[in-house]
Amino acid sequence: MLLGIVFVAILFLLLLITKLKVNPFISLMIVSFFVGLSTGMPLDKIVGSIQAGLGNTLGFIAIVLGLGTMLGKLMEESGAAERVARTLIHRFGEKNVHWAMMFVAFIVGIPVFFQVGFVLLLPLVFTIAKETGISLLKIGLPLVAGLSVVHGLVPPHPAAMAAVGIFKADVGKTILYSIIVGLPTAILAGPVFATFISKKVNITPPESIANSVKIGRTEEELPGFGITVITILFPVFLMLLSTFADIYLAKDASLRMILNFIGNPITSLLISVLLSLFTFGLWRGFSMTQIGKYCDQSLPAVASILMVIGGGGAFNKVLLDSGVGAEIAKIATAAQVNPIILGWLVAALIRVATGSATVSMLTAAGIVAPILAMSPGVASPELMVLATGAGSLVLSHVNDSGFWLIKEYFGMTVQETLSTWTVLETIIGVAGLAFTLLLSVFIA
Repeated sequence: MLLGIVFVAILFLLLLITKLKVNPFISLMIVSFFVGLSTGMPLDKIVGSIQAGLGNTLGFIAIVLGLGTMLGKLMEESGAAERVARTLIHRFGEKNVHWAMMFVAFIVGIPVFFQVGFVLLLPLVFTIAKETGISLLKIGLPLVAGLSVVHGLVPPHPAAMAAVGIFKADVGKTILYSIIVGLPTAILAGPVFATFISKKVNITPPESIANSVKIGRTEEELPGFGITVITILFPVFLMLLSTFADIYLAKDASLRMILNFIGNPITSLLISVLLSLFTFGLWRGFSMTQIGKYCDQSLPAVASILMVIGGGGAFNKVLLDSGVGAEIAKIATAAQVNPIILGWLVAALIRVATGSATVSMLTAAGIVAPILAMSPGVASPELMVLATGAGSLVLSHVNDSGFWLIKEYFGMTVQETLSTWTVLETIIGVAGLAFTLLLSVFIA
């Protein structure tokens, strides 16, 4: 019954947006109420669930996107994005720049959240696309592939770290195995898939973003490559410090608390924006009035994106509170299959039903870990972390706030997002499982 309601709700959402042309945020609100009423949730709980889902989603993302967009705007106005773009094009060549974006995203994404890495590196995608004339998808999809793989598979990302604890896996081995599995997965879903799909799908970037991208500056008008990279990677450096503190310092150590504070994505981005006021602003000859104007100009384009992402978060929360995730878990655990495949399957089913990669990974780990404990030696705990992580990335669609993030920033229709981002995520999930199973042949 619950699964049927979810299926109908998704079809209803697609109908509202694609055929009836209803605003995506309004459509998500309508469908959220529909799911709540259809599953028998108390009326007051429906509104509370929608409010909590929207608020919890935007509580983090709104700050990250706001600060990240300001940093991106200053990167663009100062010529920093063009400097990095020219350097990547020169070092890798125009034909291989999409490979460069995948490797950059894979490295930058290890210590940062998906949304943080996305807003940090997105200006490079638009600048390189405009500089070279290469399809935005061919450059942008490798970026999101690299970020998505490390988000789902590689500690110290929260869900992966939590799964390490649940399965009692070794952190070092998990990181090593996740890189072995993650790199070929990111290559397939990134440069390989992007080269293919960019010939099939042509998109027009949002004018609010595309028109702000400037190219053709002289060398003297551009900041140095070194200071540019330091500014862009400064939040990554601060978050890495926090990660090392978690690993090597005692929980009650004062230094660990300080490093965790400055390494929090919100704090580190704020510090980096303040740094960029100098490196991309004052030192480039801009006045504080101009800098403030650029920051103001960066925010209106984010408003509609935030509303849609918030709507996706509300829909996700209603699905979770309606009990869909628990129902999926019961069905999956009834099957007698290989633990690695079972972990992947549970995570994948919950992901498809609820849209949350984090929730599906943690739920799957909680369900499969006791089964694994009863049959020690059947599967490596580290590989179980990778299997549930891969399953949690499968088939991102309209109930995932990340789906709307990609759709809005790349200016795609729902159908185009399904044929690009959704397929990319599914390639990551399936390839991640395949490489994990292959690795299991060599690991006892």
